[in-house]
Amino acid sequence: YDRAREIEAERGLVFVHPFDDPRVIAGQGTLALELLDQVPDLEAVLVPVGGGGLIGGVALALKHLKPAVQVIGVQSEEMPGMKAALQTGLRVTTPVAATIADGIAVRRVGEHTLPLAQRYVDEVVTVTEEEIANAILLLLEIEKTVVEGAGAVPLAALLNKRVSLEGRTTALLLCGGNID
Repeated sequence: YDRAREIEAERGLVFVHPFDDPRVIAGQGTLALELLDQVPDLEAVLVPVGGGGLIGGVALALKHLKPAVQVIGVQSEEMPGMKAALQTGLRVTTPVAATIADGIAVRRVGEHTLPLAQRYVDEVVTVTEEEIANAILLLLEIEKTVVEGAGAVPLAALLNKRVSLEGRTTALLLCGGNID
């Protein structure tokens, strides 16, 4: 991040933050529109969480269009930045840690995203590395879908009962094919 900002200043470029930019957050929120179009009776959604752009946009849109929908964020136990921020009310910086969910391995949530999560996200839960790996494998074996660790955390949370959603119409946001 720091180096990107240096290059921006050196070359007179424009830096677009990958998750803490209002337009990026708004773009992420369009997923909620697609969800409600495809699943009008949606009652809950599980969303991978790193810096908060995806869940911020999705939660904002869902809560305005269908306030009763429960929005649950899922993070790796190794990098629980949003969970820590919501518990403290501050943009805390979590220690560096290795995780198979590297796409959501964000040490500090965004300035714009934390207030959105505080207002619109119902809960954030964590899953273990083994649970994430098992969810990736299950998606590959059964669904024939390649999803990176970050995208598999919602399934890991559901399978390992980190949330109680039995009998509820639930969507899981599975994202990212950046796995090797």
